[in-house]
Amino acid sequence: MSRGPWKGRDFLSILDLDREDALALLELADQVKRAPAEFSGALATKVAVLLFEKPSLRTRVTFEVGMTSLGGSAIYLARDQVGMGEREPACDVARNLDRWVHAIVARTYSHATIEELAREAEIPTINALSDREHPCEALADFQTIRECFGEEAVTLTYVGDGNNVCHSLLLLGGMLGYEVRVACPLGYEPAEDITREAERLAAESGGRIVVGHDPRELARGARVLYTDVWTSMGQEEETQRRRADFSGFQVNQGLLSLAAKGARVMHCLPAHRGEEISAEVMESPAAVLYDQAENRLHSQKALLLRILGGV
Repeated sequence: MSRGPWKGRDFLSILDLDREDALALLELADQVKRAPAEFSGALATKVAVLLFEKPSLRTRVTFEVGMTSLGGSAIYLARDQVGMGEREPACDVARNLDRWVHAIVARTYSHATIEELAREAEIPTINALSDREHPCEALADFQTIRECFGEEAVTLTYVGDGNNVCHSLLLLGGMLGYEVRVACPLGYEPAEDITREAERLAAESGGRIVVGHDPRELARGARVLYTDVWTSMGQEEETQRRRADFSGFQVNQGLLSLAAKGARVMHCLPAHRGEEISAEVMESPAAVLYDQAENRLHSQKALLLRILGGV
């Protein structure tokens, strides 16, 4: 499937897509998953650098395997290998990488760092996680939801912190016409500008955005329950306070019983069993966590194909 050249150079946010882009990426991800051999040499000679300030299992492995399986290669650079912002500024890192490789896949603490890399490099920059968004995760998540429920725009209830994962789910869900509900403690709401943009997208697509503070109320009738850790990397000093603030926001059997029959449970992983999700639910037939993790590979391969001209 080909739709012509990628409309934008970078993928820093779900907002770098329009609805047509998003649907085409999800369709291509399905095609890549069904017939990976068809794309085995599509990115021959292409090299992506994985510039990671944060440790990673799923993001690193899926981007490395993805590039390799498409005929290209990936170079992993951890924070202590580059010292970005300490040994040299992000702008100089970007200008050097620009001369050697075909794409920068960046996983950073600050979204501003990814924006600087994209601004200073002529090659594409992909947001593999920042404090503002996790758009690659959202692509895999909606590929998984579509595998479970088809093209029907079902209701997704996110329970927990209004963080980067929540932001990307709101934006992509709104864009695709889903009802996305967020149940979070007071003071942990998603960013107001993200919520407003998600509401605008939902109004255009026939979706709906709801942000509230009662997980039981917002879980009722949902087809998907989604959660994430209460304390993300870089917030370790807040762990005890967050455990207290998020009491009552665990995705467990009681909450799942309020959702629609046949509902699925999702988590972007890693999970803290017994905190944001019970071990019982995590191991239940309702959980599709590892399907999500697998689909990181397929959706990111689709993204790489589109951005680097492999289709």
